[in-house]
Amino acid sequence: MPKQSNDYTSILKSTSLFGAVQVFNIIISIIRSKVIAIWIGPTGMGIIGLLMSTLKVIGEFTRLGLSTTAVREIALTRNKQNDRESALIIATIKKVVWFTGLLGIIATIILSPLLSHLAFDNYNYTIAFIWISLSLLFSQLTAGQLAILQGYRKLNLLAKANLLGNFLALLVSLPLYYFYRLDAIVPVIILSSVVSLLISWFYANKVKFEKLKISNRDAYTKARGMLRLGFMLSLQASISLVAAYVFQLYLSQVGGVDVVGFYLAGFVILNSYVGMVFNAMRTDYFPKLSGIIESRDEINKTVSQQSVIGILLIGPLVVGFLSFLPLIIKLLYSKAFLVIVGFMSWAILGMLFKTLSWSMGYVILAKGDSKLFIKTALFFNTLMLVLNILGYYFYDLEGLGISFLIYYICHFIGLKIITSKRYKLELHTELMGIFIVLLSLSLATFGVTYINDLIYKYVLCALLIIISGVYSYYQLNKRVNFQVILKRFFKTSNE
Repeated sequence: MPKQSNDYTSILKSTSLFGAVQVFNIIISIIRSKVIAIWIGPTGMGIIGLLMSTLKVIGEFTRLGLSTTAVREIALTRNKQNDRESALIIATIKKVVWFTGLLGIIATIILSPLLSHLAFDNYNYTIAFIWISLSLLFSQLTAGQLAILQGYRKLNLLAKANLLGNFLALLVSLPLYYFYRLDAIVPVIILSSVVSLLISWFYANKVKFEKLKISNRDAYTKARGMLRLGFMLSLQASISLVAAYVFQLYLSQVGGVDVVGFYLAGFVILNSYVGMVFNAMRTDYFPKLSGIIESRDEINKTVSQQSVIGILLIGPLVVGFLSFLPLIIKLLYSKAFLVIVGFMSWAILGMLFKTLSWSMGYVILAKGDSKLFIKTALFFNTLMLVLNILGYYFYDLEGLGISFLIYYICHFIGLKIITSKRYKLELHTELMGIFIVLLSLSLATFGVTYINDLIYKYVLCALLIIISGVYSYYQLNKRVNFQVILKRFFKTSNE
């Protein structure tokens, strides 16, 4: 099956490429955090966190999900080989991002006194919010440029733009923090967004397409469909933010600020390290799925193939993290955070189910089914909020891990029913076979972690890591001829 093999190879290559980008970004984030901690201290970290969190909320409301819908529209026209339509959509995007970016600036300026009071309980940061509102415009313009690269599936250029943008932003920030300390915070936020914009513009200009001029009226007419879906995306993101915020308030009131810290620390591991695979896969998967969304057979094949690669990559990660979770937590944080071991042990099992539901969920988005998208978002965010409250009420922190696992089991079952009935989506039987094997190995590892004898426990954990790694390697090699790829890689490295 050469065509199928090529499909799997394409998925693995894009995942590997952006997996490397994610690792690099994590390293940059660690360096930035260390520098901030040393040069501007906890106070500076708190100021940056509050400023950026507030910008994120404003950005979610004002960007109208345009970067995601733009990728979808470009991918659709590219798949139909309609170059003029692609150029028309790009001209529209370049107009509309100015509108959404300026909307972000205006909203931030108007609300700046209120934002300062909400975030810092005073009005001292009103001017800071006015200045950093510029970064919303630059960030939106950057998103428009990156959408062109992603829609055209220029993955190498997109990876370079991400890597170079983050790296140069770090280089810009280091001397400013060193010389100006707390006074550097606002300039760093603005300059970092400018650097990202310049890098994205440089790489987006490498994509060849017809340059069209379009009036503001025509741009609005063309963008209405994108903005309608984009509004739903913004609404969904807002629902998620509100649900997370409400639960954190509940946790703070019932368990205290320390418990909120433990909870958030656990999710940093899940989302930044284990969830790195999802971030890597998302970049190519969404435009690819959007391009073939009118073919049911292609959708079934693409979703199943993406899920297979995802499970084969996530499975060994889950086994590995379960085996050495206490060591990983002490390495990333400190001994004080070992209380989240039970919470993390349950929650990390949910990542296997999340892999399947994540792959299916993108079908709704790629279809542009905005009403269904917002209904599922409202239902599942409410479900997560309820399960989290019940989990913590009955079993404290460990209960949050259990609720996370139960939620993603329900999420998988719910999306399976919804996508099967609405889009006739069917997952291949080989996928479920692979899922059951890696779930069984993960459950076995989960059980082994409760053995008190350390030598016996770690020997069994090492054995399970080897088995899961060998199994995943064997399954990958069947689909992508992994051995040939490795040989080419090492041959290239030695030349």
